[in-house]
Amino acid sequence: MQKYEVKALTATGEVVRVAVEASGEAAARRLATERGFDVIAARALGSVSSAVLRRAPRFPLILFTQELLSLLEAGVRLQTALETLAKKERTPAVRRVVDAIVLDLTQGRRLSDALQKQPEAFTPLYVATVRASEKTGDLREALGRFIGYLERVEQLKRKVISALIYPAVLLSVGGLVVLFLVFFVVPRFSSVYEEIGENLPWLSRILVHWGRLLSEYPLAIALTLSGTLGLAVFALSRPGLRTWIAGRAWRLPKVGERLRIYALARFYRTLGMLLRSGMGIEFALAMAGELLPGLLQEKFVAASRDIESGLSIAQAMDRHGLSTEIAQSLLRVGEQGGNMGDMMERIAVFYDEEMSRWIDWITRLFEPLLMAVIGVVIGGIVVMLYMPIFELAGRIQ
Repeated sequence: MQKYEVKALTATGEVVRVAVEASGEAAARRLATERGFDVIAARALGSVSSAVLRRAPRFPLILFTQELLSLLEAGVRLQTALETLAKKERTPAVRRVVDAIVLDLTQGRRLSDALQKQPEAFTPLYVATVRASEKTGDLREALGRFIGYLERVEQLKRKVISALIYPAVLLSVGGLVVLFLVFFVVPRFSSVYEEIGENLPWLSRILVHWGRLLSEYPLAIALTLSGTLGLAVFALSRPGLRTWIAGRAWRLPKVGERLRIYALARFYRTLGMLLRSGMGIEFALAMAGELLPGLLQEKFVAASRDIESGLSIAQAMDRHGLSTEIAQSLLRVGEQGGNMGDMMERIAVFYDEEMSRWIDWITRLFEPLLMAVIGVVIGGIVVMLYMPIFELAGRIQ
């Protein structure tokens, strides 16, 4: 048995956190549901995993949703569509998940309840979207909105990754060239220069000493470098260090503001999708708030309290720094017109466009700077290697 913290809504709409002991996350959710709570998320106490930090499930969520939506739009009944997807599936683990959902539907359970019993495949956000659609009767529209939501989130991620590919290639190639020079070329030059002795320039003497160390202690140097690299990889795999690095990045003047914009874009997009699906504002805020990083969680909790006490969403977000001037204007328009879901989607689109412009700008600036740094490092090593030759040539003249 393990202790779990369950975030849920009470019958009065209040967000609470309940501690339960269960054999797994699914059992913890079931226990909370039996107590009359509407579960939002659950995590094991003492674990860093959560609805935000968990790894992407192996279950092909986007493909499954697209195929299910296609069958429903073709007029196929829900249970028949799921049975069809189960029959065509070739991956045993995925087929077991779909078969379990079909079995639950056969026993009269709702689709959202069946999905909630498969937390390794369906995120709390997905389950909440389906549950909201069951109340409004627009499952196809809800699935379509969720697909669009995932595609827009992935679009910005792909843009960031594609912007990092060229710098990563430059660093890799430059690093390999530097390693080749330092571990292969320098030792051979140092053996030639050893006879010149103290007449070498001091930078060249450093290279000679390095070459001598490589020739005398190759195994010790190799083990030291391998151990240092392994220690660095292990340290970066620790959640505490990654959290510390992220905290330092958030405090950088320009970078921190962009990270904040990215987090707010995801928050408003999720909130807008949930509201358009027919979900209540309290439940939608609780679900979307799970996506905010730790540095914004305290502000979000304070803003949620203000909203519960009667303050408007626009005023609460502005008071606690969870919006910008553009977002404020759109939130006020949404509150006046009663279309908060659409306005929050527009806020997210505006933030995405701002992030895209910043990524393009930083890429154009960073790539030539990186090339210049790599060129200076490689060129400096080559100059130090050939400096004694230049000095000898001057003496001969």
